[in-house]
Amino acid sequence: MKQSGPKILIWVILAGVFLSLMACGEDSSGGEEGGAADGPQRIVSLAPSNTETLFALGLADRIVGVTTYCDYPPEASAKAKIGGFSTPDIEKILSLDPDLVVAADIHRNTVVPELERRGLRVVLISPATVEEVMASILELGEVTGKREEALRLTSEIRTRIGAITDQLASVPEASKPRVFYITWHDPLWTLGSNTLTGELIALAGGKNLFADAQGNFQTDLEAVLDRNPEVILASSGHGSAGDSPYSWALSERKLEGTDARKSGRVYEVDANLVTRPGPRIAEGVETLARLLHPDSFGE
Repeated sequence: MKQSGPKILIWVILAGVFLSLMACGEDSSGGEEGGAADGPQRIVSLAPSNTETLFALGLADRIVGVTTYCDYPPEASAKAKIGGFSTPDIEKILSLDPDLVVAADIHRNTVVPELERRGLRVVLISPATVEEVMASILELGEVTGKREEALRLTSEIRTRIGAITDQLASVPEASKPRVFYITWHDPLWTLGSNTLTGELIALAGGKNLFADAQGNFQTDLEAVLDRNPEVILASSGHGSAGDSPYSWALSERKLEGTDARKSGRVYEVDANLVTRPGPRIAEGVETLARLLHPDSFGE
């Protein structure tokens, strides 16, 4: 009886690990193993972020299909295309004979049920925060037989982000700049605090101009001018947008009176680094920190 305490503690720890792994990922097959003993051998990814994670885990030779939006790493462009992120071609996926399909939340209601009906194993990965990104990497590591690689990858990400937050720990709140992030300019879209990008801005020592709002939303110039951003970050490379938001931020006359334009602190940011919930989020935080605190991190 004296050992009952330690036994209970062990079970609690194991249960916590399991729940953390499953927090942002769902195996719609019910959890059964697929593929060979060392994991699935023919993987199709339906989201750019998941494609990045699969490559980062060393699974390049097992990936047989990706979307037309899967542009990183460059090797992804050589993989067969199964359609767009929101419009995957079911028949094309089936033709690749996958033993694992990695989907995202956008596919939950239509694509996933159809793939299941056709007998495919589907894992749903939908992280929305830094911690959920970590859990999703571990989840993919488990289902693909790359557990050790996943542990190393998440450790590296935590270390890199930790190096930034440690250096910013002594920065007073008043020295953190007000940041306006432009998702799109016509109409004007930005984001609130409960977004991955908003979280990365905070980790990089910035104050989201619309931290009191929720999600991605449309705003207007008057609201931006009232809040007077000290830094403007313009999304680039997102879909077919190119650098349009950045060009607009530099040329819009009504923004001339903002602190950001007066001090020349309008920057173009690779949207894929700060919006994709994948293994490059650490690089996203590092990029933002250099822009928001150049004296501490260099430009």
